[in-house]
Amino acid sequence: MIGQLLAIWQADAAFPSGGFAFSNGMEGLAAGGAALDPEALRRVIEGALRRRWATADRPALLGALARGHDLDAVAEIDREIEAATLAEPFRSGSRKNGAGLLAAHARIGTPGAREWQARVRSGAALGHLAATQGVVWRGAGLDAQGASLASGYMAASGFVTAAIRLGIIGAVAAQSVLRDLLGVVAELAAAPPPARIESFSPRLDVAAIRHARGELRLFAN
Repeated sequence: MIGQLLAIWQADAAFPSGGFAFSNGMEGLAAGGAALDPEALRRVIEGALRRRWATADRPALLGALARGHDLDAVAEIDREIEAATLAEPFRSGSRKNGAGLLAAHARIGTPGAREWQARVRSGAALGHLAATQGVVWRGAGLDAQGASLASGYMAASGFVTAAIRLGIIGAVAAQSVLRDLLGVVAELAAAPPPARIESFSPRLDVAAIRHARGELRLFAN
């Protein structure tokens, strides 16, 4: 039971991780005139879950969770995330989100958080979100299943929350979309992780790159 509660705790939007500042490319899609009714929005998020979260974020998270006692190994996973993330706004956003999560865990005394934070601050590690999740969630007591579900839910809800703030969808309709995506998260979280970290979400990559050049922006990416 405690494992489930730990996963809920970390997936809670009230936990101060800083993720609210990032749209994951949604603002770029909206600014580009993409027609995003609820079904189209669901397809965009499902694509990101299947081709980015399941193939890059989750395997990196699980690798870091398993190797959290060896920060050299985690730093190698961290560099793999950097290499697999093609769009610079997503690379910088992942590092900033990781820093926010890490700062919160360092302040509350999660085992391993300060050691990983020292590496990131020294430049010996980049501090991407998935790698940081693996380190601090290991210290917080999450297991692989709980960590996968928390990470997947955070990814899906992050997209939905951004869509609400952008006025793409209403709050009630957004919950219907998120409910439909829970099955996708559960399916992907139960599958064996791929051996390699890789990401393929060209539509969102292009949207994020275009968004980075905009003069007026609500989100950091």
